Amino acid sequence: MANPLAQDLDALRQAIEKTANLGPYAQAFHLTPPVGWLNDPNGLSQLGDTYHAYFQYSPFNPEGGVKMWGHSVSSDMIKWNYEGAALYPDQPFDVGGVYSGSAYVEDGTMHVFYTGNVKLEDSDGYDYVNSGREANTVHVSSEDGSHFGPKHPVLGNEDYPQDDTNHVRDPKVWRSGDVYYMVQGARKKDDTGEVLVFRSQDLESWELVNRITSDEPFGYMWECPDYFEVADETRGGMLKVLSVSPQGLRGDDWDRRNVYQSGYFVLHGNVLGECSLQPFALWDAGFDFYAPQTFLTDDGRRVLIGWMGMPDEKTYTNLTVEDGWQHCFTVPRTVTARWGRVLQWPVREIERYRGERRWAPELIAEDGLKTFDLMAYGKTPLSSFTATIADELVLSWDGERFEMRFTDTDKGAVGAGRAVRFEQLDALRNVRVVGDVSSVEVFVNDGELTFSTRYYPKHYGLSAEAPGCELALWPLEF
Repeated sequence: MANPLAQDLDALRQAIEKTANLGPYAQAFHLTPPVGWLNDPNGLSQLGDTYHAYFQYSPFNPEGGVKMWGHSVSSDMIKWNYEGAALYPDQPFDVGGVYSGSAYVEDGTMHVFYTGNVKLEDSDGYDYVNSGREANTVHVSSEDGSHFGPKHPVLGNEDYPQDDTNHVRDPKVWRSGDVYYMVQGARKKDDTGEVLVFRSQDLESWELVNRITSDEPFGYMWECPDYFEVADETRGGMLKVLSVSPQGLRGDDWDRRNVYQSGYFVLHGNVLGECSLQPFALWDAGFDFYAPQTFLTDDGRRVLIGWMGMPDEKTYTNLTVEDGWQHCFTVPRTVTARWGRVLQWPVREIERYRGERRWAPELIAEDGLKTFDLMAYGKTPLSSFTATIADELVLSWDGERFEMRFTDTDKGAVGAGRAVRFEQLDALRNVRVVGDVSSVEVFVNDGELTFSTRYYPKHYGLSAEAPGCELALWPLEF
């Protein structure tokens, strides 16, 4: 690490990490920062027998700040070991931050692409949308996922469509046949979002081949795009999925949801040419989920990890800020498809950490349990379902909608200001709830619908009731 700026940032990072104490809400198995702020998952990949997860990391301020890439590794995607920072903002083309990107592994080499952010000094009245910002796509490679070679800018503002603003970012790269492809999220000058599609023969020279947007304006910016294909287990064939995190959705049901959304379009046609997008479906309907990214494991699973956080949220907070850190990742989720719908389910590796199962018909309760895996299921759809967690988090199904509600909406309460999220549902076949020390993730109908939230219990415990059905509860032991 010869760059003096990187050396100084590395020394400062290590110094502040030595003072870290995550406090009572430190997670047991969700990936968290050692200190400071974590947001977007980056560079998710498998290199040999090791899973790599990088993350947007601001160690000096739990409210955000200088953006570098933190780095954690795992042998099973459940227990993560922090390895330090992998990439620093130490070049003229990324001095404003090493922003989000992806990793592509080929022949034992990890190729990382990220957005190098440059924010010019505000001396000429920049608006930082159409002026005053550079978005440089940078390529850097590694043989071990920890030590990276020289950085190479491969795209800059001049390479993007001229009717786009300076907000073009978050490259996701994959290979099909002998050709490499990349999608990036963009904001057009007319304040509509789109995805740019590029291709390359060598990972260095890229050309724009397509621009994808919705028929009607759907938000002003499409962040963190991802494209993949997954087999439809019931219909056969491959489901083409374009994932985006749109900003600026307003009206109708959007106003009752999060300030920003993450979801996917099923794409018909060719991502490289003529195509159409089916209606947008949420990845997660809870309070804390944004900027997901997927990767393909060596055994062929498509795995999704999201940021369990929400940018620019004013109505609720995280009590861990008092302990000098904020946010975490979701549990890794296997992505499958049935009947044209994408499903998410915790990766099977989590089951290795299950303790002795408790089983009961219709009603189950446990006091003091911080980490758990709860399931409710029956031979026929559930007529009703209610679970109460930490006295104040209530999950319920009333025959029409599934709801996640905090009974006390004070910012000092268990939900730290969170109130209610819900979605309409035709029928409830099963529910799975995965709890960690300060998070809860809910998977409805085999993961057709999910709800994720952070929470901050004063007292741990849960009870669940599902008339006519069976309940199973496992403590998760770490």
